Amino acid sequence: MTALAIDIGGTKFAAALVRPDGTMVRRVELPVGRDPAATLASLVRDVGGGTGPGGLSGVGIGSAGPLDAVAGTVSPVNIPSWRDFPLVGTVRELLPGLPVTLAGDAQCMALGEWWRGGRGSRSRALLGIVVSTGVGGGLVLGGVPYLGPTGNAGHIGHISVDRGGELCPCGATGCLETIASGPGMVRWALANGWGDPGIPTDARTLSADAARGVPMAQLAFQRAADALAVAILSTAALFDIDDVVIGGGVSGAGEILLAPLRQAVAKQAGLGFLHRLNVERTRLERDAGLYGAAALVLKESR
Repeated sequence: MTALAIDIGGTKFAAALVRPDGTMVRRVELPVGRDPAATLASLVRDVGGGTGPGGLSGVGIGSAGPLDAVAGTVSPVNIPSWRDFPLVGTVRELLPGLPVTLAGDAQCMALGEWWRGGRGSRSRALLGIVVSTGVGGGLVLGGVPYLGPTGNAGHIGHISVDRGGELCPCGATGCLETIASGPGMVRWALANGWGDPGIPTDARTLSADAARGVPMAQLAFQRAADALAVAILSTAALFDIDDVVIGGGVSGAGEILLAPLRQAVAKQAGLGFLHRLNVERTRLERDAGLYGAAALVLKESR
């Protein structure tokens, strides 16, 4: 049997057929477009429609949030037209008779890395973090995704790391997302004199400047790394984490982010068991979430 995996992002949707051994048979990616629901329908019919219910074991969906896994609804920040959108119900109508399971995109990234990223053989507890336009997270404990009662467990981006910090759109103050997300890093850097007229002021440019040794760009990454370390160590202290995997667009900066992050984790770690934390970038890149979504319905993966 094969799983239909769907990855719902703020700018693109992706779907793939994944076999129990982890083979990805078919993968299609589409921009969200003006009518996200129509894009979703086209993608599901294209990738999963021809397989037929007899060939599919189920559908796993990883979606940007917030989400309500119990109600099967999602409200991705970057898709304004989707507020409490009935994602699970919509997919069920497109593929009648199939079980559909929903989880957060960062949760699926973590599960995909555990299953297909070569970490399952050594990692008893894994934390996945997506650092992009926001900061999301997910937990895999003993090979099982820990989703929580509402499906929002692992929401590390909204751990407060600076009580005197910036007001977050979520309503709290000093959330990790306000400091370590791409827009948060750029906003702080601009407020402190970074940027030249005529040159894009985005996370990609900030990363390039940090690589070139521009001091304010490097400080923005250092500040993000320090904040990430606080949140990571808080989570690790609660769940006795082995591995931390960093994904998302900002993780494309590579060692510009990871080197100061590892240093900050080592410096801030107190209890002995926290010093064993292994911090790496995703190995599966853009496919991690799809593998994780498939693993939600493929028992063989765990």
